[in-house]
Amino acid sequence: MLPDPGDREPAPEPLRLVQAFVNTVDVENGIEELADPGCLHDVLIRIGALDPGAPQLSQADLSRALAVREALRNLLHVNVGLAADHAALDLLDRTGSTGGLSVRFGRDGTSRLTADGSTLDGALGRILAVAYTAMVAGDWTRLKACPRDVCGWIFYDRSRNSSSRWCAMSVCGNRTKTKRFRAQAVAR
Repeated sequence: MLPDPGDREPAPEPLRLVQAFVNTVDVENGIEELADPGCLHDVLIRIGALDPGAPQLSQADLSRALAVREALRNLLHVNVGLAADHAALDLLDRTGSTGGLSVRFGRDGTSRLTADGSTLDGALGRILAVAYTAMVAGDWTRLKACPRDVCGWIFYDRSRNSSSRWCAMSVCGNRTKTKRFRAQAVAR
């Protein structure tokens, strides 16, 4: 698993599942954890989305998982003030429909949204169930995608007023502000 920039603590469980899935690519450094169907299979098991012993995945499964990952990244950009892409939202809707989501009630009277993690559809459904549950609980807005054009890293905002914008101010924030300052200086 790739380390979080700026020495940030990862998101708490169960949001860590969404963060771990979306952060399987380091855009800036060109590191892709989901390089082939076998890697996808192993990562989904490691993060707890796919059941151990699930059948191997195909190239089509990999393509679908990568598309869902990027749709989730787009959705997380909304948490830093960027607009959602309607095609990404449609893909997440379709993924939720095929994800086998169901409500389960615990002996203690609580409920949870679950999915069968024995297939890719179920694994993606589990990830979306965590996203939905976090939205209902009010925790979703703390999980954010860094808005720097070459980053997009998913980080958990632990600031008191939930005002963090960058995965690491020392890297992405400073680089973006320096770039903006230089562009303004040239324009003068």
